[in-house]
Order: sequence, then C-alpha cells, then structure tokens
Amino acid sequence: MTVQHFDRRFLLAAGASVPLLALSGCASMGGGFSLVDAIRRLLTLSSQRAFATLLQPNGFYDSSIARIALPGQFASGGSILSQLLGSAPVRERLTRSLNNVAERGAERAAPIITDAITSISIADAASIVRGVGGSNAATALLEQQLGSGLISAMFPVVGDALRLASNDIVGQALRAVSGYDIAGLARDVTDGANRGIWRAIGAEESAIRANPGATNDPLLMGVFGLARAAG
Repeated sequence: MTVQHFDRRFLLAAGASVPLLALSGCASMGGGFSLVDAIRRLLTLSSQRAFATLLQPNGFYDSSIARIALPGQFASGGSILSQLLGSAPVRERLTRSLNNVAERGAERAAPIITDAITSISIADAASIVRGVGGSNAATALLEQQLGSGLISAMFPVVGDALRLASNDIVGQALRAVSGYDIAGLARDVTDGANRGIWRAIGAEESAIRANPGATNDPLLMGVFGLARAAG
C-alpha cells in the first residue's frame, strides 16, 4: 500500500482548502504520526473521559445517557411487586442499586477497551477522521470490532455484584417476579452497562471532534481541527 506523506505545517496552513479526501487510509504525517495514531488517541481520550465519569459514585445513575432503567420484568410484575415498587423512593433505591452494580461491570470493561484500542484494525482511517458514519465513527468501529466480548467479560462480574446485593431491595424485587432470577437480571444489567459505556465514549468522541482545541493535544488539534475546517 502506498504511503502518502504530508507536511504538518502545510496541512495546518492550508486549512479548508486542503480536502481530507486527499488523505489515504495509510496517510502519515510529519513527526512520524499517522491518521491511525490520531484515531487511537481520540479513542483513548474519549474512553478515559467516559470511564472517569461512569466510575465515580453514582456515575451511571447520574448520567443522562448511561443510566440503566428498571427492567421490564419489574414493571410487569404481580401485586406483590407492584406494592413493593409503589413508592418513588423504593423505585429510586432499586434503580440506584442496579446502576451501582453496572459500575462493577465498567471497572472490568475499562482495561479491555484500553487494550482493544491499541490493536484496533482501521481499514480507512481518512473516513473515520472525516466522521463518515457520524461524529462517533471511531467509537462505533471499536464497538463493532469488540463484538460481544465486552458483554461476556462483564457478565460474571455483574452477576457476582448482584448476588452480594440480593439481600437488599434487589433480592426483594426478584423474589416478587416469577421466572426472573439473578442470571436474567445480570444479563439485563450487563446489556444496559454495555450500551451506557459505548454511549458515553461516543459522546466524548463527538465533543472532542466539535472542539479539538480543548484537548490541548497537538495531534488531535491538527488532525481533527483540519477535518472540521475541510468539512
């Protein structure tokens, strides 16, 4: 594959007059950096910011994009469950418990995502830089390549955390639902944690693309600042 070399100063000076379409998937830049390096750095910073928020106390619960709602089985339970969850404070307590459990899953997910970023396969780096597929295109690619791996890794951790919480409101709610157990709840919470993690990373990616200068990272400012100018 032919590698096209570009002078960084020329790119920054040219601004919007230099179409990003000229950058091939293997394009490299002055200083030994490549567009793939920029994408990996974008994903690294996005994931670091996302996990810094999600792993705070009540990180999932306080997030408008990552919070896990009560599973449908709890909403459609019988009279005992309806009575148990009939008050807003109890529903909030149960919701907080499930979101706190999701934090345990996120702790397991963080190093997996970090490792995946270092080995991500990027066939068309220029398209990802341009945001073809959306402002979270890099996040979507990483999620696609990890497949169900993140869910598989988080599931046992979430299950263990739920078992520790089973003597609390979580256990009371489960006992009131026929045919719904720890394993079923763990699947739902794990799925919710997985969605929340990717949404949070995607949101951070979008924010960095919108204002790369706020990162104070020369590579991100150069590549994604140029992408915005050319777009």
